Amino acid sequence: MSDQTEQPSEQLSQAASEQPSELHTEAHDPAVPPAYSAFMRQGWGDRELDLPRHPIAPYAAARRQRLAEAFPGERLVLPAGTFKVRAYDTDYRFRSDTAHTYFCGNQTSDAVLVIEDGESVLYARPRSERTTDEFFRDRQYGELWVGRRPSLREISDSLGLPVRHIGDLAGELARSGKTRVHRGVSDAVDSMVAPDESRDSDLARVASEMRVVKDEWEVAELQTACDITTLGFTDAAGEMDMAVEHGERWIEGTFFRRARAMGNDIGYDSIVGGGSHATTLHWIDNTGRIVPGEMVLLDMGVEGHNLYTADVTRTLPVSGTYTTLQRELYDLVHAAQQAGIDAVRPGAPFLAAHHAAMDVLAHGLESLSLLPCSAEEALDPESKVYARWTLHGTSHMLGMDVHDCGQASTDVFPKGDLADGMVLTVEPGLYFQADDLLVPEEMRGIGIRIEDDILVTADGSRNLSGSLPRTSADVEEWMAGAR
Repeated sequence: MSDQTEQPSEQLSQAASEQPSELHTEAHDPAVPPAYSAFMRQGWGDRELDLPRHPIAPYAAARRQRLAEAFPGERLVLPAGTFKVRAYDTDYRFRSDTAHTYFCGNQTSDAVLVIEDGESVLYARPRSERTTDEFFRDRQYGELWVGRRPSLREISDSLGLPVRHIGDLAGELARSGKTRVHRGVSDAVDSMVAPDESRDSDLARVASEMRVVKDEWEVAELQTACDITTLGFTDAAGEMDMAVEHGERWIEGTFFRRARAMGNDIGYDSIVGGGSHATTLHWIDNTGRIVPGEMVLLDMGVEGHNLYTADVTRTLPVSGTYTTLQRELYDLVHAAQQAGIDAVRPGAPFLAAHHAAMDVLAHGLESLSLLPCSAEEALDPESKVYARWTLHGTSHMLGMDVHDCGQASTDVFPKGDLADGMVLTVEPGLYFQADDLLVPEEMRGIGIRIEDDILVTADGSRNLSGSLPRTSADVEEWMAGAR
């Protein structure tokens, strides 16, 4: 593969001349007479941006080399993806595919990374050509509609790899040779190469497993995401009185403001579960009330500018102080979480945190006289009746995806062992449904989860989100200060 940044060429000129027929416009757009079109194509100054080298560049180069070594002599194709329709002619804000960005750092839409024989080329859509109507008419790519895209040279200078026009991709993929595609990201790219389920799924697996152990740059990105998330939680605690007035979405909006101001976005839809909504694991409607005397479960995380996300949960007393029952149940969940965190260390099974936390919860449920048997009997894998009130696993991997490395082999996790550099959540919970007749009436509708992001270190672990209070007493003190 040629190691060059593509300059305007015959093919590029041909692609540009074809753009008007491919414009993303709507029938209700104003008419564009030829005179207007011609006038808009002239008289514009031009400038190239002098972008600094992205800090990911050396790490991404090493990752591409490792991926190429896993598939010697093969062509590997990893698309960034394109826009997805939200409603009619409006798209969701674009977020590039995780695997694509992990291996090159690019976050522009429609780009495709191709790795072959240890060499890499990024095929990208450049900024709007001002010799076509795209510049001022295209709703999806036009500079006057959506802003300036970087040029091919600018992308190349920033990411430190050759960049060619996306129009050249089809010809590249038509060449003979074994090709693996990271599928399900781009329909256009998927259609260019005949699928091979075994080969393609193996590429997805290896690309996912390479992210299991984080390097120092990734850990720093995750720490930044956790630090901003802590600020967002503090914002939410400080506006609890406003949430009482306006409901769950006030907290959702408060946190979102912090995520967008200091990061890229939220890492996932925020869960704001007031009262019994806390017993719904993925409550993202956030349409309920925030009621003094009840608790509110907040499961929220900031995604940083390089797409690494935090994932943190706290269950807060709306009035600032837990009731006696709330404190008893909260302290039980906290004890379970602490046992889970204490179990995280290199060489321990990935499931060690889960088993440690469940042991505490099962014995706690026994002490509350809720189990139909002893805790030891309930913990038997052939029973697990305690899980009626816990429901979910305690940990998942964390990184650029909130449930990171999801296409890794199950032998890596959950069946594998922990290693220095892995990052996982520890998030036990207790959930007593509002209509659960097997629990005392005063417990019904209470849901509690506590979640932190834990880095496995050489000598144990480090809580990346540990600056956010966890104990019931510390939460109360923190809330008083925030308000």
